[in-house]
Amino acid sequence: MNKPSDDKDFVAAPAPNEDVLNASSSKPPRARVEDAVEDEAPHEKLERKRDYLEGFLQKKPENVPAGAPGGDLYEAVVAALKEIYDPEIPVNIYDLGLIYGVEVDDEADVTVTMTLTTPHCPVAETMPGEVELRAASVPGVRDAEVNLVWDPPWGPEKMTDEARLELGML
Repeated sequence: MNKPSDDKDFVAAPAPNEDVLNASSSKPPRARVEDAVEDEAPHEKLERKRDYLEGFLQKKPENVPAGAPGGDLYEAVVAALKEIYDPEIPVNIYDLGLIYGVEVDDEADVTVTMTLTTPHCPVAETMPGEVELRAASVPGVRDAEVNLVWDPPWGPEKMTDEARLELGML
């Protein structure tokens, strides 16, 4: 058998009982609180810093036609639709996902495409009429029309996060 040689091609980790530091090297200095650099006073650290997204998120789009998403007339129609609540569920019909589309043409005519939770909904006869009246009552709207569709069918996944939170689904 071969005898182990003293020429090693590897370096082994020190044993747990071996002193890792040589006598010639010293331990690194400890960090001390007094050595910390204060960039700001304690009361400045606790103040809320400026939120750079705040102004960005509040800014309205520029040069958007009134009837396009983000335009004044479009947003006014959506706001009016958000005032209509489903009588069985305490959430407005827009956040509930019953409104599939809002279109405003160049002549300020509004077309709302919507559905109901089920074809046998108790307000199936009255809800589309209320939506049409509410959209037509927005200042600047010439006429409003509601298209009631059943395809694609409504489902809970169409609700906004706000509606899910309101109903305890989040």
